[in-house]
Amino acid sequence: MNVTLKKPPFLLMLLFILYFLVAILSIIRSINIHAVDLFTLGVIPVLAGLILRTPWASIIFKLYLVIQTLGFAAFGITALIAYQLTPEDVKVVLNNHTIPMQYLIPTVCMTLIFQYWVALSRKTREYLTH
Repeated sequence: MNVTLKKPPFLLMLLFILYFLVAILSIIRSINIHAVDLFTLGVIPVLAGLILRTPWASIIFKLYLVIQTLGFAAFGITALIAYQLTPEDVKVVLNNHTIPMQYLIPTVCMTLIFQYWVALSRKTREYLTH
């Protein structure tokens, strides 16, 4: 039996690290709030599938990206509607720290673009199929 271990592409390795950190934070969050949700804990099967190079990894990876995109779009649309009603109440607070929108929005957009870039790249497809 000839088994060749192929090293993942650099950008996919960066995504592994990002997803690993998100998975740890998701588990901590789930323990703290005593609830689970697909938006945060969904990263665990995606990460496992990508690392193990399972046949379903590419599909679940892209599905998870669609879920993220829909979730962030829903948050954004809700924020825009709320901003029209009461602008002073539209803010993101994490651990009693207000996160400025001018940093949050580009960060979310760049993170989503990066994930789509990795998910749709030829190198990722080759890594997952060989």
